[in-house]
Amino acid sequence: MREEKLEYSIQEVSEKLGIPVQKLRRWDAQGVLMARRTEGGHRRYTKEIVDGLAASTLGGSLDRYNDELEHARKALQEKRRIIQLLVESETRYKDLVESSHDLVWTTDPQGRFNYLNAAARDIFGLSPKELDRRCFFDFEDTSSHLANRRFLAQLKRDGEVKNYITQIKDADGHERWVGINARLVHDEAGGLVGMRGTARDITEQQRAAMQTEYFATHDPLTGLPNRVSLQKAVRLALEARDKGAVLFLDIDHFKYVNDNVGHRRGDQLLVAIGGVLREVAEGFDAQLYRLGGDEFAVQVPGALRPRAQEIADALLTRLRQYPLPIPGEDTRFIPLTASAGIALYPFHGSDAASLLASADIALYQAKDAGRNRAAMYGQEGEALRATHRRVLWAKQLREVLDEDRIQLYVQPVMRLIDAEPMHYEVLVRIEDSNGRLVSPGQFIEVAESLGLIQEIDLRVVQKLIHYLSTPERRQMRSRFFVNLSRVSISDPEWVRRFHALLESADISRGQLVFEISEAAAMAEVSISKNFIRELKLKGFRFALDNFGAGFSSFYYLRQFDVDYIKIDGSFVRDLTRDAANAIFVKALCDVGQGLSKQVIAKWVETPEVLSKLREMGVAYAQGNLFQAPYPIAAPETREPVFRRAVNE
Repeated sequence: MREEKLEYSIQEVSEKLGIPVQKLRRWDAQGVLMARRTEGGHRRYTKEIVDGLAASTLGGSLDRYNDELEHARKALQEKRRIIQLLVESETRYKDLVESSHDLVWTTDPQGRFNYLNAAARDIFGLSPKELDRRCFFDFEDTSSHLANRRFLAQLKRDGEVKNYITQIKDADGHERWVGINARLVHDEAGGLVGMRGTARDITEQQRAAMQTEYFATHDPLTGLPNRVSLQKAVRLALEARDKGAVLFLDIDHFKYVNDNVGHRRGDQLLVAIGGVLREVAEGFDAQLYRLGGDEFAVQVPGALRPRAQEIADALLTRLRQYPLPIPGEDTRFIPLTASAGIALYPFHGSDAASLLASADIALYQAKDAGRNRAAMYGQEGEALRATHRRVLWAKQLREVLDEDRIQLYVQPVMRLIDAEPMHYEVLVRIEDSNGRLVSPGQFIEVAESLGLIQEIDLRVVQKLIHYLSTPERRQMRSRFFVNLSRVSISDPEWVRRFHALLESADISRGQLVFEISEAAAMAEVSISKNFIRELKLKGFRFALDNFGAGFSSFYYLRQFDVDYIKIDGSFVRDLTRDAANAIFVKALCDVGQGLSKQVIAKWVETPEVLSKLREMGVAYAQGNLFQAPYPIAAPETREPVFRRAVNE
């Protein structure tokens, strides 16, 4: 019996299907109708497929058959193209994932890793293979335990968590901060099959943020918490209805200590004093703060009058025992004493501002009583009247800010060579509840002690920027001098808001000259120098006000990068009657010229003083001899006295 034939040659297929041999060869190469090759290289086609094709063409046209084959070929090519794209896409995705600095991960329903990319080693210190079946919280820092449980609870509740920050320890014990994004993964039936997400090592960013926050709430010299931290701690204690005490402590006559040992040694001494006071405070479970300069504060939770008095006595006694050697002398020491004021909460203040004001009043009571002692805040005599004044001003200043009753006045700064008003000093006035204008001397000190001066300073700068923001005023060549408080520039949060305000201002930066008093600059030398430098880098100018009323240090005058020096008015007013004043003013003019700083004389009230200033070579002056202060929006039209005198 003859064996059944299973294959056709190419000639047989050509005859059976009516297709030329050349076309069959082309189809074979294109994968449309493929043949098996024999050892001799001959094409052999499967009989079953050829018979099927032959049967499908019966009764039909060859063209239709060819069209169907062509359509099948194109469909097969498209599928191959799609498969290739998918392969390329998967390869590209894998390359991106594996080369990413971010960790890409997936887990099973129990949170155990079943996939991690190569970034796992950077975060955990282990390879992906070594991390198989482990989870994030195998590496959690002890302090992160409860927070991580809250993370899992939120993920279970919401199905997704973004930008969750946690702390871990890698395989080598190094602490790392990690930011995690996570999402639950469910199957078609809604069952949990695992989690997936990304993670990033944010250790450097987190440390930088923590350092920024630390600097905002701590004194840079001593590392102690600052006034901002004290205000927050007191506020929280009052909100919790806790009882306790706040002590303000001020080193007696520290200016003279600085004069004896120098400011560099004085800073070192403040660091040492901070260490001594901190040791005593910790013994009473209290917290020490540095408020600035030579002023410290202590918060004693739970302390009432006896306990507060006890810690105050311990602090003062420890300072008296602190040996402060005189430079160059081994056997002589400077006596170191301090004064302290005590206020109890909530009895001496129901909010942070009033409580700290009460502690401040008590501190001055101790100083008035002879220093080197502690005083409890009292409600008798002058203390009671002072309290009433502070409460009244606190209420009135808050109303002034709420109702925007701050007004700006200006006084021209005259160029003496030609009697031209070149610049203007901005002077603040407030309107009281009766419509009367109040000058700064009546409210600035209280505003500083109540923590309201920062808002007043910002409001003044805002109003001046608004005044200068019109196109015609932006073209003015005159500069406007604005005084800032020491309390403001020592407050990091205020400085941040202040710089944000200046960045958004649509004015010519050369028009603004900011000034602080000499005493304020010397109270916080490093803070003042940094503040001045930052403003100068942004194109603003700076002036040192009331020079001569404080330290009168020509050495530090060289250190401060200011453009103008304003001589304190007390020296100028008595210039013709006091030879010592004349010597000082002349010396300052010479120093100012040598340092390329413009000198401005204040409080010029008489022609005789003016004549003396011109003899000394002073270039600028201001005072009522030229023009009294007037509202900034209503410039004075009368001719200044000085110009009339020149014309005559």
